[in-house]
Amino acid sequence: FVGNSTYLDDHGPPPQKVLPFPSQVVYNRVGKCGSRTVVLLLRILSEKHGFNLVTSDIHNKTRLTKNEQMELIKNISTAEQPYLFTRHVHFLNFSRFGGDQPVYINIIRDPVNRFLSNYFFRRFGDWRGEQNHMIRTPNMKQEERYLDINVCILENYPECSNPRLFYIIPYFCGQHPRCREPGEWALERAKLNVNENFLLVGILEELEDVLLLLERFLPHYFKDVLSIYKNPEHRKLGNLTVTVKKTVPSPEAIQILYQRMRYEYEFYYYVKEQFHLLKRKFGLKSHIGKPSPRPEFFIPSPLETEEPINDEEEDDEKWLEGIYKR
Repeated sequence: FVGNSTYLDDHGPPPQKVLPFPSQVVYNRVGKCGSRTVVLLLRILSEKHGFNLVTSDIHNKTRLTKNEQMELIKNISTAEQPYLFTRHVHFLNFSRFGGDQPVYINIIRDPVNRFLSNYFFRRFGDWRGEQNHMIRTPNMKQEERYLDINVCILENYPECSNPRLFYIIPYFCGQHPRCREPGEWALERAKLNVNENFLLVGILEELEDVLLLLERFLPHYFKDVLSIYKNPEHRKLGNLTVTVKKTVPSPEAIQILYQRMRYEYEFYYYVKEQFHLLKRKFGLKSHIGKPSPRPEFFIPSPLETEEPINDEEEDDEKWLEGIYKR
C-alpha cells in the first residue's frame, strides 16, 4: 500500500525534475575580460536553446556580506532550471550555505591589458555611445578623467597601485576577507577553486577556442556558439563594445605594473597553462600569433610544460562524467 500512497503527491513539494545535463551554470564574469561579448552571445543562445538566462543589473558590488551571499544564493538556486546565471561577483560557495554547487565557467585575460582596458573605459566608454562613460562615472572630475596613464602609474596614484590592481584573483578566491589581500594565500585558494569548482576558465586571447570547448562541454547551452560569434552581424555588435581612446604606457610604467601585479600574473599563467593542457587533451591546436614574453620575474617557470600530464589515454567522455552527475 505504501507504494501506491499519494500522500507526498498531495501534501509535499513536487519532486524537482532531474535533467540529464548540468542544469545550474554560473558565469561570475570578470570585468573587462570579454564578458559583454559573451553575454551578447548568451542572449541569442538562451532563445535558441530554451535555457533560462538570469542576469543582474548590479555591476559594482562583487564582495558581499554573509547575509547578502545567502540571499543571492537562495535567489539563484530557486531560478527555473536549466539556468545560466551571470554577474560580476566574486566566487560564491553554494555548499557552504547548504545549496547545490553549480557548474562555474569564466574567462580572464592578460592582467595589464585588462587594467588598461578598464582604465580607459571608465574615462571614455566604448563605441556604443559618446556619453556611455559619463553614465558609468558621472562624478569623475575632469582632471581625473584626463589623467595621463603614465603619471597615474609612475606617481603611484591609488587607481594604479595595489590593492586596486589585485583584481582577477578575488573572482576565483571567493568572499573571504583575505581574498582581497595580494599574497600567496589568495593565489593558492584561487587555484584550488579553479581546479575543484570551475568546469572551464579560458583566456580571452584565445576566445574562439574557449567557445569551442564550451560547446563541447555544455552543448545544451553553447551549441552553435562559434558560428553565431563569427556571423558578420554579431561582429558588428561586438565591435561596439571596444574601449575607445586607449593608449599604451611607457615601457618603464608597464614594468612597474608587472611588478605590482606579480600574483595576478602567476594566476594568469597558471590558468593559461591549464587551458592549453585542456586544449591538447581535446585535440585543439592554437591558431594565435607568437605569445608575448613573460615579465622577467616569471622566467623560468615550472608551469611551462610541452606535454599533457600523463592523462592522454583517459576517455574524453569519461572525463566529463563527473560534471554531468552534478
